[in-house]
Amino acid sequence: MEILSNLDFKTAIQYLLPSLIQGLWIVLEATVFGFLLAIVLGLLIAIGRISKVKILRGVLVVFLEFIRGTPLLVQLVYMYYVVPLLISIIIQIWSPGYQLKISSLVAGTLGLGINYGCYISEVIRSSIVSIDSGQTEAALALGLTNKQVLSRIIIPQALRNVVPVFGNYLVMMLKDTSLLAYVSVSELLLRTQSYASQSFLTIESYTLLAVFYLILSLPLAQVIKLVEKRIQKFS
Repeated sequence: MEILSNLDFKTAIQYLLPSLIQGLWIVLEATVFGFLLAIVLGLLIAIGRISKVKILRGVLVVFLEFIRGTPLLVQLVYMYYVVPLLISIIIQIWSPGYQLKISSLVAGTLGLGINYGCYISEVIRSSIVSIDSGQTEAALALGLTNKQVLSRIIIPQALRNVVPVFGNYLVMMLKDTSLLAYVSVSELLLRTQSYASQSFLTIESYTLLAVFYLILSLPLAQVIKLVEKRIQKFS
């Protein structure tokens, strides 16, 4: 009870909140660019998975299993510390002394995009497969090529059908940006850890952080629900 009576949320709000607001832009940047990358990558992987090229399908299956079989945090650390070293070693074959350097934010955004892109690809692929094959047959009968059928008929329908799932993944990615603290990105969690270690306001700091994430995610979830209703209305 003595600990509860000594809580100082006023001080935490006064000094930590401005720092969290500054970190918000980093979180939004990582979320927006990471999610765009995830959608593009997911669409490309989904198309590759339904292609007739067996080697391509095999490579993509191995890649998907690797990503889905390892934790996101491990992937972020690998992307930040290991991938630049591997690329540098390869390039040094032609250019000795070359050292690739990427910022922690870029590495974190790439890691988020690749991880979520793999999961999104399965959602898109399932949506593509579920579309009535009669539409493809009718379009081909009208003279459209396979590429035209895929780009003009199949993919637009598939993407529209999975928008609700996209919304859920977007909210999840927003919250998973907290993992970027482990690759030295100055986002919300890292700022909170730094302030808590200096001020010893542990309960107040992490409570404020949790409330801050809640304020971000709840309105976003409501916006996604409105978008879902609009799509269902016009579908």
